[in-house]
Amino acid sequence: MYYILFYKTVDNYVEKRAPYREEHLSLAKEAYKDGKLTMAGALAEPADGAVLVFKGDDPHVAEKFARNDPYVKNGLIREWYVRPWSVVVGGE
Repeated sequence: MYYILFYKTVDNYVEKRAPYREEHLSLAKEAYKDGKLTMAGALAEPADGAVLVFKGDDPHVAEKFARNDPYVKNGLIREWYVRPWSVVVGGE
């Protein structure tokens, strides 16, 4: 099953993320390497959120990522939530 982690960011998020970006990317790369994270990226125009797609048996894999993310821990994410995603095409 796939789970999408949605982030809603604070104003001026792009500028504020710099001190935490390497740690955030390291966490994401590790989750990708482990096969938990399939893709991720920031939304653009406007840069007011991000979407991360996880694969697992339950939503905890995405929730655990969010709770450990330096962006969340340091107040750059004003809201996050996880939704199950029923993939119809792709996702092999």
